[in-house]
Amino acid sequence: MKDIGRERVRRVFTLLILLAFAAPACAEPITIAIVPSVPAASTLIADEKGYFRDAGLDVRIERIDSIGKAVAFLAANRVQVAQGGINAGIFNAIAQGLPVVLALDGGSTPLYHRLLVRRALADKIRTVADLKGRSVGLSAPGSTTLYEMAMVLARANLTLSDVDVKNLAFSQMPPALENGAIDVALAVAPFTALAVERNIAVAWLDPEQGYIATLPMTSVAYIVNADWAAQNPDVARRLMLALARGSRDYCQAYHHGPDRGEMLDVLVKNRIGGERALLDRMDWQARNPDGRFNLASLTDLQAFFKREGIIERTAPPERLVDPRYAAAAAQELGRFEVINKASSLEGCR
Repeated sequence: MKDIGRERVRRVFTLLILLAFAAPACAEPITIAIVPSVPAASTLIADEKGYFRDAGLDVRIERIDSIGKAVAFLAANRVQVAQGGINAGIFNAIAQGLPVVLALDGGSTPLYHRLLVRRALADKIRTVADLKGRSVGLSAPGSTTLYEMAMVLARANLTLSDVDVKNLAFSQMPPALENGAIDVALAVAPFTALAVERNIAVAWLDPEQGYIATLPMTSVAYIVNADWAAQNPDVARRLMLALARGSRDYCQAYHHGPDRGEMLDVLVKNRIGGERALLDRMDWQARNPDGRFNLASLTDLQAFFKREGIIERTAPPERLVDPRYAAAAAQELGRFEVINKASSLEGCR
């Protein structure tokens, strides 16, 4: 009887060891920081539809005010990926050798950025030359809108020093136009629509329509901690593929495909943009469905920040982007096809 008891104990002990080794290891948590805006819907839908879970990933999403705040967190590996607007700080970090690199396009041409003119000045500001001496609202000192505005001014042989630049949040632009604090604003949706619908301003020109030479231009990106990605190459690849799946869903919704309602639900649920009807009728930024960047545009943008003295040095083009993630998305997800064949929208194809 004692031998039988010992044998049972041995079998149970052996089974427990086998189960311990067979049990899947818990995935290490990954943190993605997002700036709450419409382009972030691709990350939110990837979470909502279980793309991270399907890839065996434990992902936590955190909200941040601006991508500038995320760069330090990325460099310190407090977050592994961030999605938000490209700015001079990112180029500066890369040039300084910090372990950050652009991974996937998260918002590019057409961007639907528009110059808004205060209603009372609609008859006085008709050409780019008329901007001289005017107050112009831009989102931030090192933002891509600064580059866009400079490209517009160059058409009339003007520079940023020829206008009175006032930095303010996009949400503050309609009130600033209404009370006369600024004459012109380079705004984004939905604030362009709000200003026009309330008769505060008139929509004037789009910088991408004949003013910016190097297109497509990216204004939003996924940025990854390069050291973390190098140490966890398979995890990073699976994460970027999950994000690329979310980006493709975003592109289908951009073209008013069958999942647009689901995407709107996700935006409303996550308190992005507020009113569902406004989110539905506003312009969404496009993007490359595989996450591919136009390196020539990024290089031009970086060179601009250097010329303006916003960054001290530049990084070589090959250091700006890790192209492997977009290449993997194209290969593993196949050719992207727009479901809504009736869509005539440019971009996201």
